[in-house]
Amino acid sequence: MYPANFWRSTPFRLAVAYAFLFMTSSFLVYAVTYEILRRELYATLDASVTETYSVMQSTYSPGRVEDLVKAMETYSNLEQGYPSVFYLGTPEGQRLAGNVATFKTGSSLQTVTGEELGLSTRNRYRVLTGTIDGRPLLIGQSVEQTEALAEIVFSSFAWMALATSLLAIIVGVFLGLRAQARIQNIARTMNDISDGQFTKRVEISGRGDDIDVIAGQINEALNRLSDLMTGMKQVSVDIAHDLKTPLNRLKVILEEAAIREENGHAVGEQLQEALAESDRINATFQALLRISQIEAGARRSRFIQLDLRQVLENVAEIFSGVAEDNGQSVSFEAPPDATFPIEGDKELLTQLAVNLVENAINHCPAGTRIVVSLERRKEGYVAIVADDGPGIDESEREKVFRRLYRLDKSRNSPGNGLGLSMVKAIADLHGLSVKIEDNRPGARFVLSQLHYRVC
Repeated sequence: MYPANFWRSTPFRLAVAYAFLFMTSSFLVYAVTYEILRRELYATLDASVTETYSVMQSTYSPGRVEDLVKAMETYSNLEQGYPSVFYLGTPEGQRLAGNVATFKTGSSLQTVTGEELGLSTRNRYRVLTGTIDGRPLLIGQSVEQTEALAEIVFSSFAWMALATSLLAIIVGVFLGLRAQARIQNIARTMNDISDGQFTKRVEISGRGDDIDVIAGQINEALNRLSDLMTGMKQVSVDIAHDLKTPLNRLKVILEEAAIREENGHAVGEQLQEALAESDRINATFQALLRISQIEAGARRSRFIQLDLRQVLENVAEIFSGVAEDNGQSVSFEAPPDATFPIEGDKELLTQLAVNLVENAINHCPAGTRIVVSLERRKEGYVAIVADDGPGIDESEREKVFRRLYRLDKSRNSPGNGLGLSMVKAIADLHGLSVKIEDNRPGARFVLSQLHYRVC
């Protein structure tokens, strides 16, 4: 039972097109082969006629026409049903020997009918004519056997062409049905997802063909979409948590200011606190907007060729004093010849490095050693920001890049949970992968180029 739209589907049309191409090419091959065989058969026939004619010529000796007549009569008597024709006449036009009564004038090989030779048969003959010592000589052979063999070859090729055409159509329809079934599988999956079944994925056959590649890409897109939806839900929850406390605090401050104003007291201090609280709320939304702009690729026009090593070295130098005031240390380490060439936005890459170093400073205790470095691995140089602080649990390493996610569930620590989200957005924009490794103790944030090769 064919699908309703199968006959209009691209797989069926491709199958028909390839079947037609296959049939056409087969027909051309058969036609050329038949013509070559037919010509070869006629060439063999002409060679046989020419050879017999040469034999007759060699039989004749000057003045001994009797030998030629005898040879001619011998050949004629051996033939039954006129498969071969012979004629030898006098210079005056009288027949001396042979099995035909009429001489057909000609200067080379030609095809004549039996009636033209005075025979009652309709067979056609390939004949060669000439003279021997002024006597007309004709030698010929019937083309019936040659044409019968050619017809057998033609019939064989015709049946082969028919069988090939049927096979091509059957195979084409079969392959079209298989491709259509796999495409319908993709369509059903997309329909299920549009109906809200977001866990559905396209089945992959494992053949590794184009449809499998497309199915894999669709699944990757669906996984990313699912992650984005999960992230959006999480962001909604986190925004509610993050804004509830400052908004409540802002409300309390304003209520206190209103009461103080009613009592005739100054409210400047409360207004300053309210302004600071609103600035913190505004900063959260600005950071979210900036991440969205980065993810949309709005800064690609500002990309230039630069060396990430210089960016990391400058950030480490700037924050060394900040870390020292906090009882920590920040240093830069790299081999003298180490480079990290990249095409990107210098300001955003600086922001990425700043966020990683600030993250280590803010979440590690006094005495922590923070090292910014370039390390050579098999895929090339990678950039690393490592610390020997408390580290990040393995189950939390993917989550920390989500917007507004905090390891501190009580949200009492400073920050808005967007620093590492910004790092991930900037890394994705520049084709960098960012992952967290165990520093034993502490954490290592590793940045590597996705398609980098060491020259």
